[in-house]
Amino acid sequence: MSDEPASASETDTSAVADMIGIWAPRGNEVRVVAGTAIILGLFPFVFARMPVLSGLLQGYQSLATLILIWGIFALGFDLLLGYTGLLSFGHAAFWGGAAYAAGVFSQQVSGSPILMVAAGTAFAVLLAWLLGFLSLRRGGIYFAILTLAFAQMLFYMSSSPLASITGGENGFTGVETAELFGIFGLESDLPAVLGLLLGTWLYLFVAIITLLCVALAYRILNSPYGMVFRAIRENEQRAEFVGLNVWRYRLMSFILSGFFAGVAGSLFVIHGSYVPLASLYWTTSGEVVIMTVLGGTGSLFGPIVGAGVYLYVENIVSGGHPFDFIAPFWHLILGLVFVVTIWVFPRGIWGFVRDVRDLVTGGED
Repeated sequence: MSDEPASASETDTSAVADMIGIWAPRGNEVRVVAGTAIILGLFPFVFARMPVLSGLLQGYQSLATLILIWGIFALGFDLLLGYTGLLSFGHAAFWGGAAYAAGVFSQQVSGSPILMVAAGTAFAVLLAWLLGFLSLRRGGIYFAILTLAFAQMLFYMSSSPLASITGGENGFTGVETAELFGIFGLESDLPAVLGLLLGTWLYLFVAIITLLCVALAYRILNSPYGMVFRAIRENEQRAEFVGLNVWRYRLMSFILSGFFAGVAGSLFVIHGSYVPLASLYWTTSGEVVIMTVLGGTGSLFGPIVGAGVYLYVENIVSGGHPFDFIAPFWHLILGLVFVVTIWVFPRGIWGFVRDVRDLVTGGED
């Protein structure tokens, strides 16, 4: 391959080809999507209603739904961190911004869950484009601090100058979520066997969106665009030398990550019918970082697993029986889980699972 930089026209042609490549079918895609659908279909039953096992796990329906929502958030964040090598400490801006946008949209325009997700996601994408355009002028720790600063600016704007819209420290309480398609109440149970397996219409709605997000992420990561993201992560200078516009691809990665965060933030407000001010706080950005690293960066399902482990400790272990003796120390337990996982399994929980699979099957990554 020649080391000479490509011309502008060649670069533009390559970018168009990359975008087309995103929609090219892949051999394992059907298997991945089908496997994900089966897991999503069985998860709430095993976690919340299955005899004996669900009793041991102490799981419940609402938490199963919340795990999927945070899983989408972490999946999008890993697209930026695990595949492009960019660490953001300000992703709460997209999560919380989308939640506020969806909440205000429900009150002022329409409470349709689908339109709320569309409105919140659109806001997050536009915000990601703006903040990415400003932040990506710098790299490394400077980029991370810039994203943190912008997110904190939004937090303080929501707490005081925009309090008439956001509700200030009390959060936004005017969420008005309508029935799905004007027929199905999201909190009502599904009929017959579907009700036993999936529980509520809300879980079905969130699960379908989760499946679409997994399929989209898989398609992106196995396209030329995904290959460029990995190339930038491994050696940014070499990517520039072969004619790639690194800044533009990094911006696209940032926007795509904001897209997933926007979907998750919109679902979060539908799930809770409330937008807390803390959704814009820096701790929310820290939580998604921990989830992603805990589950395993650079993997499709690792961040979702990490989100599940984090939320389980936060909501079940901290809740008392049968963890009464350690419930007050759940932060310490979570810290120990994180440290031990990173120490023993540097590739995260999902990386360990893949290593065991390869050991048993003799396969390769």
